[in-house]
Amino acid sequence: MADDLWFWKYKLTARQPVNAKSMRREYAGALVRIGEGFACLHPWPELGDPTLQNCLDDLAGKQRRALVRRAVRCAKEDADARFIGDPLLEEIDVPESHATLPWQDQRIVESAVSKGFKRIKLKMGADLEKETSFFHEQAALNPGLRWCIDFNEVLDPESVDAFLTSTPADILQRIDFLEDPCPYSPTTWERLRKKFRVPLAVDREAVPTCDAAQVVVVKPAVDEPWLLAEAAAGKGQQVVVTSYMEHPLGQVFAAWEAAKLNVQFPGLVGMCGLQTHQLFTPSDFAERLGRWSPTFQSPGGTGLGFDDLLEKLPWKRLT
Repeated sequence: MADDLWFWKYKLTARQPVNAKSMRREYAGALVRIGEGFACLHPWPELGDPTLQNCLDDLAGKQRRALVRRAVRCAKEDADARFIGDPLLEEIDVPESHATLPWQDQRIVESAVSKGFKRIKLKMGADLEKETSFFHEQAALNPGLRWCIDFNEVLDPESVDAFLTSTPADILQRIDFLEDPCPYSPTTWERLRKKFRVPLAVDREAVPTCDAAQVVVVKPAVDEPWLLAEAAAGKGQQVVVTSYMEHPLGQVFAAWEAAKLNVQFPGLVGMCGLQTHQLFTPSDFAERLGRWSPTFQSPGGTGLGFDDLLEKLPWKRLT
């Protein structure tokens, strides 16, 4: 297989830092070509991932890392579809998405509302006091919006308690879930859930044994969607599929996995987080996904799409 491994490094430039654990604005990744299939490797070292070079070395070697194994799986499904000329996102329904908002910017909230988004995922934890004020203000101004709040595990339980205590009851009722409010602990999460009646979502520690969560966030870039979805269905949990804030090709793979789960587990998958290309400066690939919208747009082409753009890239052999 080594003779069929190719890569092309890319760089995404965020309009502003995109989560509480990273103040960077430039993010390196690589598209990989395995035989006739394509995939994306986009590590987040600040969230525990290996470096990009480590991922590429692992891809050329034993393929032990989750990010690498999932890229291999992506390329296999893409290659199979391209072989028969099948566009994967045609004739299958991709769930709608929330608007991802890593920054406190009223103009983006207004834009999201004007584009039909019904839920906003607000990333918090870098400056809790300022972020809480912004959230309360925007929730009051937009009573029709629902919210999910992602803390990336940066808070301690006492800070989570204080945040929820400070939130007015009418706004509290419009929080669909808190994602990774603090490191996962069954006793802590059960206590928070019982006290505030706000659903809690597990992401970074998502495994089939996270019984204290009401929502399981599945990232196809690093997770095996079917295994997590099967476990969630057995526990009465909801599943939310999100991108890895990666290259648009990776976004399409996440959308494909979300669509498959929608068929395999009817009613299990809620509103997802597949629309993240607007967080970065425009590119030819991002333009194929269309304007920011709750509805996912296929980029066109066979397999995961982007046929002509992928063929033009200056691929390098991975040895």
